[in-house]
Amino acid sequence: MSDSETADQIAALPMRWDKTGKLRVLMVTSRDTGRWVIPKGWLMDGKKPWQAAEIEAQEEAGAVGTISKRPIGHFFYDKRYEGQSSVRCRVTLYPMVVEKLKRRWKEKGERTRHWFSPAKAAKLVQESDLSDLLNNLTDNPEVKIVIKKLRQAA
Repeated sequence: MSDSETADQIAALPMRWDKTGKLRVLMVTSRDTGRWVIPKGWLMDGKKPWQAAEIEAQEEAGAVGTISKRPIGHFFYDKRYEGQSSVRCRVTLYPMVVEKLKRRWKEKGERTRHWFSPAKAAKLVQESDLSDLLNNLTDNPEVKIVIKKLRQAA
């Protein structure tokens, strides 16, 4: 498959540390199949990619916080449209430290949200490269640097 056949999307990886210092990631259910996903969507006119990812986190999960301008990786998936062939998407992932969760948010009636350990989240997602990213979240030196800077900024 050529790059021209791949559509670009962005995603936020909302995260927080619980009272014991363990990292947790926020997942939401997809609107169509109800499987666990991370907030993602299309690039937005007039917005930087990380700003669009931050908006997706607010709309899909009600998550408000500090997002990194530096992505921590990419993953691929096939977006399916009813009655049409699927589109291969390359998703750029931006980590976000969640400062608060809204009680009411745009897609509240359409999705469920839940905090998971990165290992549990990795088991729940269907995309193998996203699963790898989640499993290596605390081990990858580059990711550690981005997250450390993000925590300091939050």
